[in-house]
Amino acid sequence: MSFQTTLPFDATTLHADAVARLRALPAREGRWDELRDALGLLREPWRQFFELLGDDGVAGLDQARASLAQQVRDNDISYNVYADKGEPRPWSLDLLPYLIDDGEWAEIERGVAQRAHLLNAIVADIYGPQTLLAHGLLPPALVFGHPGYLRAVKGFTPPGGRYLQIVAVDLVRAPDGVWTVMSHRTEAPSGLGYALENRLIVSSLFAEPFREMRASRLAATYSQLIATLADDARSTMRGGEPGESPHIVLLTPGPFSETYFEHAFLARYLGMTLVEGKDLTVRDDKLYLKTFAGLERVHAVLRRLDDSFCDPVELRADSTIGVPGLLQVMRAGNVMVSNVPGAGFAESAALHGFMPGIAKALLNEPLALPSVATWWCGEDAAREAAFAQLDEAFLLPTWPAGQGGGAPGMAQGRQRLAAWRERIDLAPDAYTIQTPLPYSHTPRYEEGTLSGRPAVVRVYAIADSVGGWHVMPGGFTRLAAERQSSVSMQFGGSSVDTWVLSSEPSSTLTLLPQPIAPGDLARKHRRIVSSRAAENLFWSGRYGERAENGVRLCRLILGSLESNDDEAMLETLVDLASRFGLLPDDDEPEKLTPNAFERALIAGLGEHTHAASIGNSLASQARAGGEVRARLSNDHWRTILAARNDFRDALSRFTHAGNGARYDRVALMDALEHLATQLSAISGAQGDRMTRDEAWRLLFAGRHIERVWAMSTFVRVVATHGRLARPESFELLLQLFDSTLTYRSLYPGRFEVPALLDLIVVDTTNPRGLYGVYSRLCKKLDEIAAAAGSTWRLPFAELMPGVETLPPLERLCATDANGAYAELCDVCDQIGMYVAAASNEISARYFSHANTFAAQVSS
Repeated sequence: MSFQTTLPFDATTLHADAVARLRALPAREGRWDELRDALGLLREPWRQFFELLGDDGVAGLDQARASLAQQVRDNDISYNVYADKGEPRPWSLDLLPYLIDDGEWAEIERGVAQRAHLLNAIVADIYGPQTLLAHGLLPPALVFGHPGYLRAVKGFTPPGGRYLQIVAVDLVRAPDGVWTVMSHRTEAPSGLGYALENRLIVSSLFAEPFREMRASRLAATYSQLIATLADDARSTMRGGEPGESPHIVLLTPGPFSETYFEHAFLARYLGMTLVEGKDLTVRDDKLYLKTFAGLERVHAVLRRLDDSFCDPVELRADSTIGVPGLLQVMRAGNVMVSNVPGAGFAESAALHGFMPGIAKALLNEPLALPSVATWWCGEDAAREAAFAQLDEAFLLPTWPAGQGGGAPGMAQGRQRLAAWRERIDLAPDAYTIQTPLPYSHTPRYEEGTLSGRPAVVRVYAIADSVGGWHVMPGGFTRLAAERQSSVSMQFGGSSVDTWVLSSEPSSTLTLLPQPIAPGDLARKHRRIVSSRAAENLFWSGRYGERAENGVRLCRLILGSLESNDDEAMLETLVDLASRFGLLPDDDEPEKLTPNAFERALIAGLGEHTHAASIGNSLASQARAGGEVRARLSNDHWRTILAARNDFRDALSRFTHAGNGARYDRVALMDALEHLATQLSAISGAQGDRMTRDEAWRLLFAGRHIERVWAMSTFVRVVATHGRLARPESFELLLQLFDSTLTYRSLYPGRFEVPALLDLIVVDTTNPRGLYGVYSRLCKKLDEIAAAAGSTWRLPFAELMPGVETLPPLERLCATDANGAYAELCDVCDQIGMYVAAASNEISARYFSHANTFAAQVSS
């Protein structure tokens, strides 16, 4: 509709100027209007909502909407869409809630609990006696043809006999007002985290209506989920310590999952460890989390992986996000996985057509909520009935696409059936037909206007310990995008908070953090640092330091090429650039002329040129940082991204000298200077704004391992080329060690090798001195080993002798018969080998856990 009508209020509590602010578009014809009744008057929940909002509240809706958007930005709530090439979108949340009164809710609650009970019974039967198949209540082709049916799970009975701990049911209100089931979610139902985040934001903006209308709180549902998972997990803890609590983890596909924000948020709220498949390992038919301190037993897994990706040993061999051996641990009774892998077949749209008969057979009762009228084309009679009754219908794949399923030529959505008759007849099992069902319209506020959007409400049922189901009093409601009839967050849809109104006072239970008493601090638990988080922090430090060293060296080289025509010095610079990965791999450094060297240097800056380039170090730092996003401040994370993106953009504007054209040297030097500033900010954030826990120590170690190697290489190359006593080499080394001002203040106008080596190598008070950095690294590695508590590995001191064992200044300054600084070169080589051995030991000890299990067992 293109016209607007003033919103009719039958109450006198709002002044005319406030009413004039609210104008509403009528709902489309043939759809239930959630806002107004057949007479055009506000429905009771909305009348009460706007009365409680009052004049000031109505006048402040635009401000509230801006505040909502600000909270989404501040909380970094995001949604990843694959079409966006990995760039997360800000979460789309509308201002006004979706209102359901208690009478309607009683009907929904009863129907959803029944559906959850029925779906669990269906999954249990299919993986157990298969009576539904034997009695013809479900066609075998519909089950066995579904890629979500896992033969490896047949005969498996999970702890407590519960196959499903969470069931989600998508509901819409039909044009006649009847709540209708559109779909079931049994594999890994999403939305619980977003529903909670929506509630925290919207309820704070409408505090008085939320309180006075007695909107039901959600915390009891999440508490029930934790209790159910813990109860099932305890049966896997045979032989555990008395009073030991089960260790529950939330298994995510990783940061590129479209709902990764939800996984991280839900894990924090529920107090679970967020893990990826590579964080877990199977040993002796038990599941373990690889942590900084060793292997920790896992008793329950709340998974967010699709069924077939859970175990590459028995399911999809190409899965890189699953846990090899997970199903064997399940069969051994040593872990509870929720929901059980293989439950996904129950999500098939075709199942709706068989649900009434199954409910009668398994529950001896009719369905409390109807399903959308559905016909599976694999049954000849059903297919012919659909074609006889419908000219247009929603055409759906019986099985999910991308998992060996889908339908040939599928273009999901409302279709004219006659155009599809031939293709359906060729592969009838693959197609399912549903009657078009216009969704109800719920109000959405935008710039003084209330417009209606089609809405789907996802309601969650959580199993309890006695065989019943707790239905969350609320849900995850999504609205269609403008001019869209179907609901999809990927294609521009939005979400709203869902209020279930009650005539009884709301529960005050909350799982949000309670005020901390002083005594609680003495009993606080150590934060688990997973091996993946530790490894990414370690490499984030290394990549950041590597980029800094590359930028510093590149700037010095470019600044000295025009002013220095010394051939021997050119060889030194080329050698340094080659060792630090600033030249493409296919170049032959010894044959480069000054112009060719400069062109090769510029050509090797981008992230796709070679592994050690500055661009690749920045990209690798961003990838590692993204894996531990929750440990970084917003400013820290934004600076990491800006460093990569700004340098990438700058390079794209330059014409590389390799194509025969000139490049803009000034612009490039400006870009390198800007990048150096950003890298310094990142280093400062890591040093000043991160908690000094075990993971931070590993980041520190990564930076200092890279720094020690770089410093020893700087000195080694210059000394090897016999340039140590040359003034230009003094300047080069002092700038590389960031010690120019200090040297000039101590030794003005002098170029003495002992003074130089004392400052940049021996002096432990110099923050950029080689021995000092090496000494701090040794100390930090000892702290890391002490925090981990493992005593079976070699002490780091045996891999990295203390600084007191290194040669003193007198020996470093000595030259041999050829004038070479042999002992200086030797100690640089030794230090390089020491840090390489320490890096390998860190990887084996804390990341890959080589021989950890055997050592723990033997001890």
